[in-house]
Amino acid sequence: MDPLIIAGKAYRSRLLVGTGKYKDFAETKAAVEASGAEIVTVAIRRTNIGQEPGQPSLLDVLPPSRYTMLPNTAGCYSADDAVRTLRLARELLDGHDLVKLEVLGDPKTLFPHMPETIKAAEILVKDGFKVMVYCSDDPIQAKILEDIGCVAVMPLASLIGSGMGILNPWNLRLILDQSKVPVLVDAGVGTASDAAIALEMGCDGVLMNTAIAGAQNPVLMAGAMKKAVEAGREAFLAGRMPKKLYSATPSSPTSGMIS
Repeated sequence: MDPLIIAGKAYRSRLLVGTGKYKDFAETKAAVEASGAEIVTVAIRRTNIGQEPGQPSLLDVLPPSRYTMLPNTAGCYSADDAVRTLRLARELLDGHDLVKLEVLGDPKTLFPHMPETIKAAEILVKDGFKVMVYCSDDPIQAKILEDIGCVAVMPLASLIGSGMGILNPWNLRLILDQSKVPVLVDAGVGTASDAAIALEMGCDGVLMNTAIAGAQNPVLMAGAMKKAVEAGREAFLAGRMPKKLYSATPSSPTSGMIS
């Protein structure tokens, strides 16, 4: 499959996965391995990657030598908190600059707070971070973030953890048509078909956590998501047949029929 290019680096997998909500680090490791993901996102406020010395660290089971860590600002509700959190992550990860920015609007919907997101993005880009940004599915907001210098825009498909799939494909299509940076669906994927649809539409990738960690068998679901993303990308590259309303076409050739 053609590689996913983010901030100048190529990745074989177009599936990015979170590391929260698993029963333990062993299950986290098994699910991530089954997913084939190369980029794993970690909530700095919720997961130990060195900020709690002497405690089990995620880096023990998902070493940065094998995976690209994507620190995120889950749980941040202001630009200041998000910026401070990612500066801490950069220190903990020896200058690592690829990050996922998310600034939430409220604890019930976890919908992005776009004014604070834009404010944080401006600060982080000027500070040398390569920012992948969780945002609303508003094409205007996505364009603003791209113009600021974010290396990828990540509109939600539906609310975080909802599993509702892509609820507004029209807005997502508008973002895809205008963007010159990768567009990845972030939030709302519930099952493999949701991931396949996102890639079939032309999304460059998909990021998920709850869809895998919340499954009855997370490791099996991780494998299903891997296959779905690969199938969706191949279908997009192949180019689907046109839809034809009220126009049936025989699937077999009509010329040279046996009479």
